Amino acid sequence: MTVKETKYIFITGGVVSSLGKGIAAASIGKLLEKQGLSVTIQKFDPYLNLDPGTMSPYQHGEVFVTEDGCETDLDLGHYERFVDRALKRVNNVTSGMIFWTVLQKERKGDYLGHTVQIVPHVTNEIKERITAVLAEQHFDVVITEIGGTIGDIESAPFLEAIRQFHSKHKGDCLQIHLTLVPYLKTNGEFKTKPTQHSVKELRGIGIHPDIILCRSVKPVNDELKEKIALFCDVEKESVVSAVDVHNIYEVPVKFKEERVDKVIMQKLNLEAKEVDLKEWINFVEVLEDPSLPLVTVAIVGKYTNLADAYISVVEALKHAVVENGCRLNVRWVNSERIEKYGADKYLEGVDGIVVPGGFGNRGIEGKISSAQYAREKDIPYLGLCLGMHMTVIEIARNVLGLKGANSTEFDLETAYPVIDFLPEQRDMKKKGGTMRLGNYPCKIVGNTKLFDAYNFREVQERHRHRYEFNNDYRVPFEKAGVVFSGTSPDDRLVEVIEFTKQKWHVACQFHPEFKSRPNKSAPLFKGFIKAVKNR
Repeated sequence: MTVKETKYIFITGGVVSSLGKGIAAASIGKLLEKQGLSVTIQKFDPYLNLDPGTMSPYQHGEVFVTEDGCETDLDLGHYERFVDRALKRVNNVTSGMIFWTVLQKERKGDYLGHTVQIVPHVTNEIKERITAVLAEQHFDVVITEIGGTIGDIESAPFLEAIRQFHSKHKGDCLQIHLTLVPYLKTNGEFKTKPTQHSVKELRGIGIHPDIILCRSVKPVNDELKEKIALFCDVEKESVVSAVDVHNIYEVPVKFKEERVDKVIMQKLNLEAKEVDLKEWINFVEVLEDPSLPLVTVAIVGKYTNLADAYISVVEALKHAVVENGCRLNVRWVNSERIEKYGADKYLEGVDGIVVPGGFGNRGIEGKISSAQYAREKDIPYLGLCLGMHMTVIEIARNVLGLKGANSTEFDLETAYPVIDFLPEQRDMKKKGGTMRLGNYPCKIVGNTKLFDAYNFREVQERHRHRYEFNNDYRVPFEKAGVVFSGTSPDDRLVEVIEFTKQKWHVACQFHPEFKSRPNKSAPLFKGFIKAVKNR
């Protein structure tokens, strides 16, 4: 099905933040694609940072990176995984980007003679970003998630912009509002008043929701749906139970059961069909199958009390266990604990070890100890970005005998800088958006674990770093048993190393987790879990 005029769906959230607008948007996108529509999804975030690149994971969770090198909200990772489409920098917009552009235009004289204001200048810029995703490719549906919560002062310009946009594109726009319906255990009752107030506030700024998604711990029954429909002035069929699920991949299935896709198609005057989620349902069933063997993988990091900091790593592991016919148990290990109490206390009994990306020297020695533990115990090891730096330093110190070897990120005076700045990064002063970002090619050496995983001589993978392996140490590393199985096409930059004396000890400079998908797992993760299962 091809739609002549693009349809626009806006998703807002009410009552509290972190209700799951991103998963809702991704799930709706999945269902509409199964309806035969081409879909793209974008996130509008109201914070003033240009992007989340310099924000702490405690503030914002994982920073997801697009193919064209934009540091974005983690929700874009969910969008990509659900609709299996690579997104671009135009799919993530922040208040910082909007104001930056408006002020640049003001300085150039584009608004000469006018007072620059939120309305119309900022709202006009936001409206332009809504359609910017159509500049290079037609999409039948553009889904736009508005970050924050109704009532936040920061999101007011975005809400005013989508109100104006809807007014101009009547018949082609749909407003979906995700809200909390709390369940009080003490008296066994749902409470709809927060939803009523949220919708009232939304209507007060001129936006009338067409569909209300009711997030709750238990299914919302027909009686509650009728009550919400009455007080919020929508049809009963437009009130949807968005019940909590065990894993996020169940959400499209639940939405299909609630006929979300058919209601959307009807409201957009499109012909609906019965969608086939058989492959998706099979993935969910295998992921939850208790009869499959269980593998325990340790993720060693410093944000282990915040799973969102490593969300793409966790999802890539889930994809890989399904393809390998096993179940996943993640053991979260804080690297600072390893520094204090040793690796044995936290890593004994694991089947595999992953050291993910990160920045800063806190907990670094614990991560290095984890790489050492994996090598000495011959436990399958996967190092990602910083995780590659950790195993390089560990091998330098404990195999090559280069005592005090380190990265110049952590020790500028180290006698053995086995990890060092990218040459072009040495004089860089600005932190935001200045790393090696986005897709870069990797040339693969044959007869290696890397080649076994990809079965290609060259691949494209996404990067986010400014430090690299120091080529001055290539020869001694090769003599020690390290194979540089992946490099840049000109052989200047090391992309992947393998320690051949172990069954599976691989570390890469890039982030393969960003391209992993359900039923199409990232090759390195698939190879890693295969080694874990075999062990």
